[in-house]
Amino acid sequence: MVVANAQTPLIFCIEVDVMARTGYYTVDGTAYAEYEEKKSRFLAYVGHAEDEKSAHEFIEKIKSKHWDAAHNVYAYIAGADIKCQKFSDDGEPSGTAGLPVLEAIKRKKLEDVIVVVSRYFGGVLLGASGLVRAYGKAASLGIEAARIVAVKMCYPIDIDIEYGLLGKMQNLFKQYEVSVVDAIYSDKVNIKILVPYDKAEPLLKEISQVSSGTAQVVQGLCQYSKIESDPQCVKW
Repeated sequence: MVVANAQTPLIFCIEVDVMARTGYYTVDGTAYAEYEEKKSRFLAYVGHAEDEKSAHEFIEKIKSKHWDAAHNVYAYIAGADIKCQKFSDDGEPSGTAGLPVLEAIKRKKLEDVIVVVSRYFGGVLLGASGLVRAYGKAASLGIEAARIVAVKMCYPIDIDIEYGLLGKMQNLFKQYEVSVVDAIYSDKVNIKILVPYDKAEPLLKEISQVSSGTAQVVQGLCQYSKIESDPQCVKW
């Protein structure tokens, strides 16, 4: 069992097999929620953090904003090939603050997320179990207020087609879980899409077939991309 010192943030990292890991969930933008327990106020701030540097920038921003808070507790899971999980009790009894915040992130199976909970003491001691409950609740409320998106390994693809092929393309995109990023209408239709990495090859074959080889296709490098809850981001 690992015990965290109340004054020293605990950090542990795991190496990620990028080829086996095709996607995950994270938050887009920032979110805020507030929770009160026996007159103590817990202010939860949630943000996206792709690495430890951005996580600590977010932490310092909240600490500066709530410099007069009794505690600024935080936890995050961030990183690319190596995912670092870190939490700090910021002076609260060991294991009663940062760890419940981290567990709130893990329960939602989120990554690249930072949560800071600032506490304003209300004059009533909550005890260890009360602190665990309050910090965990505040973090959960903050995460619930956040906009959650999927991040998947995708190929960005740029397609130029004749207008007569538009309907066929729409049907193909639905079959292959394509996210349409943009559509530009001029003498032809230019469509920018994101395709899950394992569906790109069969999709391109079908595009070639239905267009009789007339579709002009440019495929970019595979990368992690944020995907909206509705794959058809752009409405035709």
